[in-house]
Amino acid sequence: MSYEKTQEVLNQTVADLSKASALVHQIHWYMRGAGFLYLHPKMDELKDQLDEHLDEFAERLITIGGSPFSTLSEFDENSKIKMTSATWDKSIANRLSELVIAYKYLTEQFTQALEISEKEGDAVTVDLYTTALGDIEKTIWMLEAELGK
Repeated sequence: MSYEKTQEVLNQTVADLSKASALVHQIHWYMRGAGFLYLHPKMDELKDQLDEHLDEFAERLITIGGSPFSTLSEFDENSKIKMTSATWDKSIANRLSELVIAYKYLTEQFTQALEISEKEGDAVTVDLYTTALGDIEKTIWMLEAELGK
């Protein structure tokens, strides 16, 4: 069976998770204000989780014959996650809101990827997306709870 569309969506995921990880890292570095003591280490935890999923998706792409994006320019050109240069004037709430936007985009992307990989009969990739989607949805819930939403 051909996994052409699954390969494409996996590569999109590689770019998006790379950008999401960079966004979390930026927030980690530029965080100031109330909540810093517990949110600063939480960003490390979120980055580790994203990087773990990134590695799984990239290795799956290689396993099914694809070639993952691997440069910063490829990640930036192919990801739909928005990032700008950091400044010190954003509140923690603003930074977390930016992260929620990125994570909500990931839920949309992962849901589409599930459909594509399921249609192409790639049960292993379906499982990877199912697990990652659960982690992303839980993180959105936690971030929104922190924001009082």
